[in-house]
Amino acid sequence: MKAPRIRVLIVDDSAVVRQTLSEILSADPAIEVIGTATDPFVAAERIGEQVPDVITLDIEMPRMDGLTFLRKIMSQHPIPVIICSSLAGEGGHSALEALECGAVEIIAKPKVGTKKFLEESSAILCDAIKAAAVSRLRSLTSTTIQPKLTADAILSRATSAMLETTEKVIVIGASTGGTEALRSLLEVLPPDAPGIVIVQHMPESFTRTFANRLDGLCQISVKEAEANDTVIRGRALIAPGNHHMLLKRSGARYYVEIKDGPLVCRHRPSVDVLFRSAARYAGSNAVAVIMTGMGDDGARGMLEMKEAGAATIAQDEATSVVFGMPNEAIKRKAVDIVLPLQAIAANMLARAR
Repeated sequence: MKAPRIRVLIVDDSAVVRQTLSEILSADPAIEVIGTATDPFVAAERIGEQVPDVITLDIEMPRMDGLTFLRKIMSQHPIPVIICSSLAGEGGHSALEALECGAVEIIAKPKVGTKKFLEESSAILCDAIKAAAVSRLRSLTSTTIQPKLTADAILSRATSAMLETTEKVIVIGASTGGTEALRSLLEVLPPDAPGIVIVQHMPESFTRTFANRLDGLCQISVKEAEANDTVIRGRALIAPGNHHMLLKRSGARYYVEIKDGPLVCRHRPSVDVLFRSAARYAGSNAVAVIMTGMGDDGARGMLEMKEAGAATIAQDEATSVVFGMPNEAIKRKAVDIVLPLQAIAANMLARAR
């Protein structure tokens, strides 16, 4: 039986954005745009007529801002919301607040050239809609929009890791729902936890604010990774938005390399790129964790890590906002153990010992 189309309501005060988003989303056979609204008051009327599966929401709007409307939606009638706003790229403060209020995904549109940006980001937009719908409609099957590059585009395959150290390192990959999941995971870690390297799919200029927020909440230090940063105990490095991050090693020293390059599994940074580099340079000294997220980024790399002797952990379906990435890794037999979010920290620390 064919799955019903995902019903989307577009809320944005820009007529150009409303029209462009409508055209892009309507072109996908899995998506149906059921209406548009110029502000939250009109949106409320539309929801009263027909409840959408997903809402795209701007932050800057007349009469009521998007964050206030988001809080009202989540308190009165929770619906998956994707923030699509130019404010999402200005240091990330509004985007972080939106995620804390319950938004599923953030898309940072530019203030200039918005129409062109949206058209060029059509695959990302459609995937975001499907991720949001899956967060509520578990049975929805995602549709592949375009061929996806693998980590071969950034780094070639390696048959085994050359081990010159016994120091452990933890690598983590997450996407939709991952910001709050990572906060829950990192907050409980002791200050002497093994060095951690993280890829979280998020917009450019958002990662630094996210890292700074976590740094203020956690016992370990957290920072946006820079080229050649050393991976040390008591610190987590988060890949900068729009750049791939690789784990490297020189003698006994682990460090990160920040690279440009094509999208891998339609993402930059890509979890597969990080995991493959960890398979090569850390091997059995690594622990890999794959967390909530749409799609299959990280599944291939996690299998390579397991084959190289690394311990591998996946977040379970019950605690994942979207079970796509962990499920794909499980289906590839790349996972040693599947755990609820609250049990991952203790298990990965035990395996890192």
